Amino acid sequence: MNKCLVCSASLEPFIDFGCMPLGNGFLRPEQFGDEYHFPMKVAFCAACGMVQLLHQPDRERMFHEHYAFFSGTSRYMALHFKAFADHVMADYLPDNDPFVVEMGSNDGIMLRNFAAVDIRHLGIDPSKNVAQVAIDKGIDTVTEFFDVELARRIVLEHGQADAFLAANVMCHIPYIHSIVEGIGILLKPGGVVMFEDPYLGDVMEKSSYDQLYDEHTFLFSVTSISNLFDRYGMEVIDVEPQVTHGGSMRYVIAHRGARSVSPNVARQRQREHDQGLQLPESYDRFRRNCEESRDKLMALLRSLKAQGKRVVGYGATSKSTTITNYCGITPDLVEFISDTTPIKQGTFSPGAHIPVRPDEEFGRKYPDYALLFAWNHAKEIMENEKAFRASGGKWIVYVPQVAILD
Repeated sequence: MNKCLVCSASLEPFIDFGCMPLGNGFLRPEQFGDEYHFPMKVAFCAACGMVQLLHQPDRERMFHEHYAFFSGTSRYMALHFKAFADHVMADYLPDNDPFVVEMGSNDGIMLRNFAAVDIRHLGIDPSKNVAQVAIDKGIDTVTEFFDVELARRIVLEHGQADAFLAANVMCHIPYIHSIVEGIGILLKPGGVVMFEDPYLGDVMEKSSYDQLYDEHTFLFSVTSISNLFDRYGMEVIDVEPQVTHGGSMRYVIAHRGARSVSPNVARQRQREHDQGLQLPESYDRFRRNCEESRDKLMALLRSLKAQGKRVVGYGATSKSTTITNYCGITPDLVEFISDTTPIKQGTFSPGAHIPVRPDEEFGRKYPDYALLFAWNHAKEIMENEKAFRASGGKWIVYVPQVAILD
């Protein structure tokens, strides 16, 4: 019997995606025979409200010295994280020698804003290749996994933190109790935790099932996060909806009673109740929506192939791994995937083995259609690819529904 990672209640999956490869497991042809897969099933815990994977690969398989995600490649995300950092500095840091810690600091895209004004900081990221980019820029970084023991060591070496930050990483960690306990140890009595992750309410509303892949152990809601942090004497004091990654939520958390609680928290919990996030039948409906989306996308791609049209994927994202493998998209339907990340170029997509090629090749001879895997960056991509549409090219999207954008 599967047990909830938060409260140990018994769980049953509401959707089964089958055997999935690693979302960021882009590979060379000689690696095809040894490619790793895991059973990707997702469950909802009616007891504590947490949506979670029932199985996840070992963390060392996902986060390592060849990790293929660099936050700094997106101009839009750089602006987003600067605004995040400015918000922390303006509203939550004391004037006297503040100390900021970020878990999953990646290439330093957020912490560089604190470093630029000489605020004491520490980044934590286990992926040595991306962490080295931050270190080379003068951003203090340790290449380890965060947990209770590391929290204690940081306190001994640097003192407690005024702010503990994370972005698109808290949801990655199955040993979540060690994380939250560690945060409680590391955080000053009046300090704040601020983190953002893809939001369950948005995923349910948009049927954006590609938010589920190996790294995303959890899909959080205000209700489930409140239940989790309450176990360690902390409470959600504010929530800030974000448009990033197709719909995220930023949670602001403090030691219980240390700061006033915004009415935003109660309002958001009521919205979740009104949306039915506490009801098992809502997740059955989500599964049916996913199946319908899959079937419509495959019918469209097969129709375009029958017409002799060229289709190219845009954005070799972790999310694209879920789409290609769940739907059964193969290289005969999508010729290649265009991507700007050098470490991915010249590789093949996980599972589906669709070639990944430099973005220059996309522009060299435009396809008839581009399947937008990186839909959460649609605004930035559309601005950069005006010539594609001017040439007669059309975008295929599948969130919130399968459609061709004229």
